[in-house]
Amino acid sequence: MEHERREYPRFKVSVPIELHTEENPSPIRGATTDLSLGGCYIDTFFPFPVGTDLELKVQLEDTLLVLGAVVTCDPQVGNGIRFTRMLPEDLEALQTFLEAKQKEQSKQKSD
Repeated sequence: MEHERREYPRFKVSVPIELHTEENPSPIRGATTDLSLGGCYIDTFFPFPVGTDLELKVQLEDTLLVLGAVVTCDPQVGNGIRFTRMLPEDLEALQTFLEAKQKEQSKQKSD
């Protein structure tokens, strides 16, 4: 049985995201397939290597600026990204967003 290593619950949610790396000045746009307080997963046909540092712009009601690092690389599928740094107000906005998603999902299950 696989042990759950995640610190935070993940939510299947598609949120627009923009990625920037030091090597590539032009932004790469995509969307999350899941999101948590600690990171996200993005589908991308050309994933980044593990260890790549990223600057992310996560589009919720406001744009959150997040620093992250690639922790998983699935060729021709995507990347798992761990959030490494975020402003307290952005963390709070993300937490509020995810709490709303959690309520939404548990309401759907009870219907």
